[in-house]
Amino acid sequence: MLIRCVSLVSAVLCLPPGSAMAQTTTSFLTANGQPDLEGTWSWATITPFERPAGKEFLTEREAANYEKEILARNNMDRRDGTAEQDVGRAYNDFWWDRGTHIIKTRRTSLVIDPADGRVPPINAVGRERQNERLTANRGHEFDGPENRPLPERCLILQGAGPPITPTAYNNNIQIVQSPNYVSILIEMGHEVRVIPLDGRPHLPQNVRLWKGDSRGRWEGDTLVVETTNFSDKNPFRGSSENMKLIERFRRRHRHAALSIHGWRSGYLG
Repeated sequence: MLIRCVSLVSAVLCLPPGSAMAQTTTSFLTANGQPDLEGTWSWATITPFERPAGKEFLTEREAANYEKEILARNNMDRRDGTAEQDVGRAYNDFWWDRGTHIIKTRRTSLVIDPADGRVPPINAVGRERQNERLTANRGHEFDGPENRPLPERCLILQGAGPPITPTAYNNNIQIVQSPNYVSILIEMGHEVRVIPLDGRPHLPQNVRLWKGDSRGRWEGDTLVVETTNFSDKNPFRGSSENMKLIERFRRRHRHAALSIHGWRSGYLG
């Protein structure tokens, strides 16, 4: 099965109070004339990845109430119980990076296509492949470290991508550019994805990588990154090793570039 995802994603730059955020020009360039995406960005958001139910957009009041409710629910140091309860809730809470705002568009999900805000379910071929993966290791789960899941061994970590998705903590990336490469440093796992921009072809199809093989190009002020050559050892939502991922990064504002713009995704048999 081939899964195709097109993601126009971004992050909200952490700014000091009072920073201007109204400008929307996209004319900021690097010294070599490329659109400037460099910076350190946070992916944290309380907007759900998929829409739980209901409408596509919240009103301004609904968004404010939603934020208030979520922040109150996530406040582990709210001191409304016994000392023992307070310590039980707040212990190690500093690890979490849940986000504090719903995206500026007031969308109810990061997924924007299909219209229901949900990633389509995998087809029959994908379900069969998932069952094969589940049963292949059954009875041998503890024969050695090689039999344990990659995330458990901290070799592949949730949210680190590609595709990059919000997670419980470490929702930060740093983008560094040069004329022929864009590098994305992911806080989750401290990994660096180096993306060539020189038009070179993807690796041969017999070379499979846990994180795939990324190639980038500029389309106007947008960095388009296409990743192929995935390994079946790191499937995304039941995808096969033939998954093709397209990410689009665009600086939208002078001070807050790359606000999360959404996901477009689809499954093909």
